[in-house]
Amino acid sequence: MGQHADVSLVQESIPWVEFVNGVEVESQKISDMQNAQTLTLANNLDSIYIVDPLNGMNRREFAGLPEGWDASFANPDVRAAFKNFTLRILREFKPRYLGLASEINTYMEAYPEDAENFLSLYQETYAAIKAESPETQVFVTFQWDQLNNLAGGDGVPYQVKWEQIEVFEPQLDLWVISSYPFIAFRTGAEIPDDYYTPLLERTDKPLAIAEGGFVSRQTQHIPGTPQDQIDYLNAIHTQIGGPRLDFWIYLLLSDLNQASYAKFFRQQGIKEDDITTLGFFVNVGLQEKDGKTPKPALALWDSFRMNP
Repeated sequence: MGQHADVSLVQESIPWVEFVNGVEVESQKISDMQNAQTLTLANNLDSIYIVDPLNGMNRREFAGLPEGWDASFANPDVRAAFKNFTLRILREFKPRYLGLASEINTYMEAYPEDAENFLSLYQETYAAIKAESPETQVFVTFQWDQLNNLAGGDGVPYQVKWEQIEVFEPQLDLWVISSYPFIAFRTGAEIPDDYYTPLLERTDKPLAIAEGGFVSRQTQHIPGTPQDQIDYLNAIHTQIGGPRLDFWIYLLLSDLNQASYAKFFRQQGIKEDDITTLGFFVNVGLQEKDGKTPKPALALWDSFRMNP
């Protein structure tokens, strides 16, 4: 992996019960993360950390919340565990970049009555991080295609909902997005030439992409070709690549074996709806699922890494 990347994204769900009562607690999650970091360092990769309270397959719901806990950012137990786990990551791994939730606009749109609760939790946690480590760059990620009203809903397409980002200011050290434009465009070539550039004009802060990709073959009802991946990479690189882009994470190096992952997820008790959602992303990789055969876009990705 080290030959195709400089950083690893460590995006972890919160072990709610372990961290509800404190920061310096025994934690299997932390032990597992320490072991993973050893492998990451062995591959000469840095790590970017995101604390993720939400379900990665459905950002409209919490991930792994204990039975009986109120699914709300107003819940004192949720707030305590969120902040404590974040501070433990800060102390254990001393990350340069630390995210506090992914694609949060998706949740805040679904539950506007809880949006202020998350915002206040973010602000409190941001202050706690800065008190211990002022140099750590703190952020939350936003789903760019949804901000553009291209992922359902009744908003005007391309009328960016900037207020959903700017409500976090000034406690955003950089603006970080995810983007999977295959949910909105049939081909990579259809991505507008100015799709990402409004970010450069709206803020003077650094930008980053925490996750994203494009399918390389037909995936359920979504068309895709190897050229679409190339066009997607070129769109980002041409529009916002360069000194303003602090980091860029592509979702998958290799395609996923859907049958194997579905079997594993069912064994873990993952819901069928989430397994179905995973199916939309199995062909996003820059290599085939054998982990060896490169797709054409991989060479382009590597060239951008060598010449950002």
